[in-house]
Amino acid sequence: MRREHLRPEQRSHYVITDGGDQPNVVPSAARVWYYFREQDFKGIARNFEIGNTMAGAAAAMTDTKVSRRILGTAAPRHFNRPMAEAAYENIRLVGLPNWTKDEQAFARLVQKNVGAEKQEGLATKLDKLEPPLPEPKSGGSDDIGDVSWVVPTITIVYPSNIPELPGHNWSNAIAMATPIAHKGVVAGAKVVAMTTLDLLTRPKLRRAAKDYFAEVQTKNQKYQPVLSASDKPPIEINREIMARFKPELSKYFYDPSRYPTYLDQLGITFPTLGEAPATTAGTD
Repeated sequence: MRREHLRPEQRSHYVITDGGDQPNVVPSAARVWYYFREQDFKGIARNFEIGNTMAGAAAAMTDTKVSRRILGTAAPRHFNRPMAEAAYENIRLVGLPNWTKDEQAFARLVQKNVGAEKQEGLATKLDKLEPPLPEPKSGGSDDIGDVSWVVPTITIVYPSNIPELPGHNWSNAIAMATPIAHKGVVAGAKVVAMTTLDLLTRPKLRRAAKDYFAEVQTKNQKYQPVLSASDKPPIEINREIMARFKPELSKYFYDPSRYPTYLDQLGITFPTLGEAPATTAGTD
């Protein structure tokens, strides 16, 4: 009800996890799960306060009571420029994997089957190292953001997946069992190892990373944790789902003692280059 009065850059997601038992009976209790997402500490705190105010107002309006529980938080991510520049030099030295014709054909077919806007296969040119966007529109959420406010931090993205896929989708997972993922993770591991070695052996780099952390990142903004000592991790949240699906998942756990690769275990020959089946509908 209040979205029109929030910043366009914010994102709020929710799902009603318990709406009652019977359609014609007012439930004695109901439950909703919200994500409040913003791009800085101030915005996160403001959205959190607004959400709590609205929940309290809704409870007052309906003569009910409301309680809340924080399931998790993620701070805005701020990564270290000197470390990123050092890592990028190592990325240039390692380069992209040499993709085979089969790997490129497989990637392009997956892109085609999911209707990707670009169907150019796997990347063959490195992206440039660029500064953060001056006015970002959105971003991801991850607890690596919290780490980045405690110690100089970077993340390294390596080419273990097929570009232009929709994300949070089965199609983003299928490359993980292929040589594409193996080649990408080896390239990424080399960059991580080389950058770690640079940090251990180059005092100037360490000083530059610490100076950036102290004089740029945390000069005017300190870490603001949201979790309190009384907030407990929701370890029970997926218990029911895992009880249902783990026995089925366990059938597909990789057994390296019996199979040289996971694809061999699944009985799949790589690359599989068949077209996706057409969808048909009709009536009897």
